Amino acid sequence: MSTPQLVVHRDKELMAEAAAARLITKIVDAQASRGSASVVLTGGRNGNGLLTAIAGSPARDAVDWSRIDLWWGDERFLPEGDPERNVTQAREALLDSVPLDPKRVHAMPASDGPHGSDAEAAAAAYARELAEASVPENHAAVPSFDVLLLGVGPDTHVASLFPEHPGVRETDRTVIGVHGSPKPPPTRVSLTLPAIRSAREVWLLAAGEDKANAVAMALSGAARDPGPGGGCAGAVPHAVAPGHGGGFAVAEVAVPAGFRVVRPGGAPRARRLTDRPRPGHDSPGGACSV
Repeated sequence: MSTPQLVVHRDKELMAEAAAARLITKIVDAQASRGSASVVLTGGRNGNGLLTAIAGSPARDAVDWSRIDLWWGDERFLPEGDPERNVTQAREALLDSVPLDPKRVHAMPASDGPHGSDAEAAAAAYARELAEASVPENHAAVPSFDVLLLGVGPDTHVASLFPEHPGVRETDRTVIGVHGSPKPPPTRVSLTLPAIRSAREVWLLAAGEDKANAVAMALSGAARDPGPGGGCAGAVPHAVAPGHGGGFAVAEVAVPAGFRVVRPGGAPRARRLTDRPRPGHDSPGGACSV
């Protein structure tokens, strides 16, 4: 995996617009070279903001929406159509307004689906669907996603892989049921780190000082070993570590007004402009690439 890139924006709206433009270009290029594209969507304000930006972009018509496979990195295990489900929010933000092939929209199972309330069975079913879409040259039990989008929590969780939870250490399965999530609802379905790292490119979306710090520290390579208990470093460092996909990580970060990204001791972080720089540690300011 080549060097991760950190792209800093002054607010989340500009971040969404920039990421949307880049994603449209990536999809068009993939369709031109391979005939189709494969993208893993993320939920939350930043993921939905990106989809809304695509919906409002004239460039969206450059995409052949019938030749794209859409997957999800995680899902709240709730009934079909529940407004808190990521797929429900994605449909409202973009999917219902573009001519997708319904067979290529791969939503994670709902809690009122064929597997009922069994999140593990739902996860196993999604893993089978991913495996069926994989081909030998993918070198994994999932397709080689062109772009895999991830939100990032202040605790550095990605998808529904939370620090100190066993899912962070999963190495065999590609999809798991998550129980006891610190964020509601407590039951979820999530891709695992091996599945995430199969992507050609992993894009992290983060807005705010706390999330910017989580991304910057992860991309600097800090605390890449999660330790025996899952580790406070969370999943971000491992999501952007080299995998079978052979791609790289791009972090789109919106830093609040009054902050800039600096590199103390080699690990970028967000710092107030009123803070006194530390000679030899803090960079002159502005955006930095790591």
